[in-house]
Amino acid sequence: MEIFWILSGVTILGLVGFGLQIFAVCSYLKTNQSPGRGRDSIETFPPISILKPLSGLDDNLFDNLESFCRQDYPKYDILCSIQDPNDPAYRVVEKVKNRFPDKGISILVERCNEGLNPKVNNMLPAYRHARYPYILISDSNVMVERDYLRKNIRFMDDPNIGLVTNLIRGVRAKTIGSLFENLHLNSFILGNVCFLKKFLDIPCVVGKSMLMRRSDLEAIGGLKAFKDVLAEDHFIGEKIRERGQQVILSNHMIGNVNEYWGVKRFFNRHLRWGKMRWKILGYKYVTELIGNPVLLSLSSLFFEGPSKRALLFIASVGLVKSVGDFYMGQKINAQLHPLAYVLSPLKDLLMGFVWFMSIANDTVVWRGKRYLIGENTVLFPCPQKGIWTWRYRLLDRIRVRTA
Repeated sequence: MEIFWILSGVTILGLVGFGLQIFAVCSYLKTNQSPGRGRDSIETFPPISILKPLSGLDDNLFDNLESFCRQDYPKYDILCSIQDPNDPAYRVVEKVKNRFPDKGISILVERCNEGLNPKVNNMLPAYRHARYPYILISDSNVMVERDYLRKNIRFMDDPNIGLVTNLIRGVRAKTIGSLFENLHLNSFILGNVCFLKKFLDIPCVVGKSMLMRRSDLEAIGGLKAFKDVLAEDHFIGEKIRERGQQVILSNHMIGNVNEYWGVKRFFNRHLRWGKMRWKILGYKYVTELIGNPVLLSLSSLFFEGPSKRALLFIASVGLVKSVGDFYMGQKINAQLHPLAYVLSPLKDLLMGFVWFMSIANDTVVWRGKRYLIGENTVLFPCPQKGIWTWRYRLLDRIRVRTA
């Protein structure tokens, strides 16, 4: 009986934290961010090189790239970097380039294996070909509004600002896996990003949108300095802050398009992200478990069984979480059907399983390759043979069968 009340108290603490996340999101969206640039002359808006690392056919790829070609901005180029000439993304980029011949789109097909992080490897050729003083890193599954570049570049008028990143929201779910992804992006991810900024003044760098001066990036070693770390976006932001510059989280929201994901893809992605946060946060990673009130409420069944009060408590927590996620989705215009939020508790239970799996071993599979994750998410090649590899394969089998 005492265990039930202890678990109930911790669960309520998690719900309080969730409420603070909702408050932080609403507060941050209302923040009147007033960057320094006030003129609209061409001189006010310096040219930008946009790096687009591509690998495979991301959902809505053509329209995502097209949204960058329709920017209301005087001068910029788009460098699309592809590792494999047979990558299907190549044809999509060609079509976009033919439709917008005046937008300075370059298609760079170059295999790069300078590091272990496949995304950084993909970006390095584009970075070397970038010719403008400002660098914008943007993922291929990102869709933006026409004023995206103008909104972000205005912050860079202040030399004390070294990096600008953006809030993201998941949009266009058409499968269960995509729905889980967007529910998670629009609640846990968005809520934590705003909570950390609002209450702890800790900006979270979102790798889907990173604007920097090339000179500042070079001062911390360039992209090459992050070729062997899993969380390259996080540590780029940390290095910028160590130089005494600010990392700005713009409340100009960008869309992360997820349409046809399977549940397995959702599970694998967040397992990789969970292991990354575990290596960065250490013991603080337990706060994410406390921040999952749905999982905590369900744990009461193991100690008390399916009693009336336990089932009522679980149902109440699930209802509060669904309503809270719905409210947050309305605030950010997530464009999800109201009934979709009925699945929020189920998604949270799956993420609880991801949490435990993320601390089970120190390896990660990314784009078909396995790596060992060290301190600060430094990557090492994972041995393919030897007595220790059995546990990685066993855990993989468990993960695949339960995903």
